[in-house]
Amino acid sequence: MSSENAILKILEGHKLRKTKIRLEILQLFGERNYALSQNDIEESLHTYDRVTVYRTLKSFEEQGIIHRIIDDSGISKFAICGSCDTHQHHDKHVHLSCIKCGNTFCLDQALPEIKAPKGYTFLNYSLLVQGICENCNK
Repeated sequence: MSSENAILKILEGHKLRKTKIRLEILQLFGERNYALSQNDIEESLHTYDRVTVYRTLKSFEEQGIIHRIIDDSGISKFAICGSCDTHQHHDKHVHLSCIKCGNTFCLDQALPEIKAPKGYTFLNYSLLVQGICENCNK
C-alpha cells in the first residue's frame, strides 16, 4: 500500500481530495505494519498541528479507510481497513498488543459473530490479545 498509485487509488475510491497531509498519513500507514496513534503520526510528520491530524484521521475513519483500535492502555490507535466502507466497518478481527515494543497489530483471525441479547444493540466489538509480536520474539 505504500506506493503512490495505491494511495491515490484509495483517495479516489473514497472520493477524497488529494492533499499533502492525506498522502503523507497514508504513506506512513503503508510503511508500518502496526497500528498508529495520533501521537505516533504527529511525531513522525512534525509539520501538522494536532487538529489537522485529528480531522484527517476522523475523515479516514468515517470513509472506511482506517479503523480504530483501543489498546490495553486505553489509547486509540488506527490501522488500514481491508473491506470497510462509509456505512460500516467490516474489520472484525483480532488485534495483538505486544508487551515488549508496545505496538498493536491486526491479526488475520476473524472474530466469531456475537449475537446481541434481546433489547440490546451492538455497534462495534473487538478482541485485543496481549502477547509478543514476531519481531520481539526473534
